[in-house]
Amino acid sequence: MKINTLTGSTGSPQASSVRGNTFKLIISLIIPQLAGGLGSFFTISSVKDWYPMLEKPLLNPPAWIFGPVWTTLFLLMGYALYLVWKDESGKSKRLAYFAFGIQMVLNMLWSIIFFGLHSPGGALIEIVFLWLAILATFVAFAKISKPAAWLLLPYILWVSFAMYLNYSIWMLN
Repeated sequence: MKINTLTGSTGSPQASSVRGNTFKLIISLIIPQLAGGLGSFFTISSVKDWYPMLEKPLLNPPAWIFGPVWTTLFLLMGYALYLVWKDESGKSKRLAYFAFGIQMVLNMLWSIIFFGLHSPGGALIEIVFLWLAILATFVAFAKISKPAAWLLLPYILWVSFAMYLNYSIWMLN
């Protein structure tokens, strides 16, 4: 067994790479789930008392669908981030990370505005910026990893639908 005197590692470079990629995958998957968890903190009480009282559009999905959809979207976002992070092409990732971070903050902020502040109008303005940030993330990710960008497609489609719901709720109430 060889021991690397610089790192103290007994593993091969491939084993080290696998451990590094596993770490990147775990962190990448956790980041969006944490953002979703923080956003849901402001959602929970309003879903029980305020949201059911609102007039909703005809295409409003049943309440139970939102949890599984958002969990799936956060997993896709996380895996997309992982694909960018593990890319070794030498392309700059600064803009991709920045755009990803901005859209995650805006994602949390939407929940705070809509559910926490009970402000569909304010959330409607905010969701436009969220949509643009997702688009920017898609473009930035595509320059590094096309599969990573395509993993964001369901997210931007869902947020497009959420924008319709947000607008309709604002107009109906």
